[in-house]
Amino acid sequence: MNLSLMLFLCTMMVGTTMSISSSEWIVMWIGLEVNLMSFIPIMKTSKSPYESEASMKYFIVQAMASTMLMMAVLLLKMNDHPMWVVTLMTALFMKMGAAPFHIWYPGVMQGISWVNCIILMTWQKIAPMIMISYLMKNNLMTSIIVAMCVIAGAMGTMNQTSLRKLMAYSSISHLGWLIMSMLMSNYYWMLYFMLYSTMTIITVIMFWNMSLFHLPQIMNKKMESKTKIVLFSSILSLGGMPPFTGFAPKWVLIQNMINSENYIMIMIMVMSTLITLYAYLRMTYSAFSLMNQSMYWQMSDLNKSMSFMMMATTLLGIPIIGLVSMP
Repeated sequence: MNLSLMLFLCTMMVGTTMSISSSEWIVMWIGLEVNLMSFIPIMKTSKSPYESEASMKYFIVQAMASTMLMMAVLLLKMNDHPMWVVTLMTALFMKMGAAPFHIWYPGVMQGISWVNCIILMTWQKIAPMIMISYLMKNNLMTSIIVAMCVIAGAMGTMNQTSLRKLMAYSSISHLGWLIMSMLMSNYYWMLYFMLYSTMTIITVIMFWNMSLFHLPQIMNKKMESKTKIVLFSSILSLGGMPPFTGFAPKWVLIQNMINSENYIMIMIMVMSTLITLYAYLRMTYSAFSLMNQSMYWQMSDLNKSMSFMMMATTLLGIPIIGLVSMP
């Protein structure tokens, strides 16, 4: 048992809990710093230079965002000006990796392990999103951030061969939907975030079990067809393909946006999701129809992960009929 890892995981959770349970911005800032200083050692789990580079990138960006956050909080205490609120929101968007402050996000994801990718895509988004919900308003800035997130996420998936970068751009795209769900109500945000986290964890654990890091590995002729079916079912569910589970929260959000007559944003978000699904479907067709003639990577034993994959298929194939009647 790695006691240092256990300590850093506990302090990371304590930092997030401090941020989401406090009513003072200074204490929230302290919680974010505790979270940051705990996650940096977790990222550096091996002696790989890529992990060192990724942890340094992450630290520099987070330190810059923390400086902006602290400056905005202090200026808000002295003078309640809307410009300081915008600065505060910008710092939180930078911490989450929302577009147009997302340039660092795929690079950091590329250099860390799959387990750390799960933490970065799920847990590390909780505190900044809850903090930004206190300031969130349905204004032009929020609409621009949402539109840029879904567009940047869609464009990044095109011609992408690195699976970790693919998941990073998928996370950026989902971040736009998460911000839009938060504008509606906390209930929709919790629903979307829980389903998004579940689908992300299942997909990443499949990649981890099979030691997959690049797209040509999926097209390997040694991989069985049923393994590909389960794997691409999870990827298409993450992209929001009906009738998989990932379509349910997007359907609920689209219905509520129609009721609020936000038609322009619906068109931008749906068209961006269609671009993402096109990239995923193209990967799926290529994986099932093309067979590489040579082995570029040695695959690990796939049979040991089949029990998990059967469970994942059950979760990803949950019927969404019961979710249609949600408020």
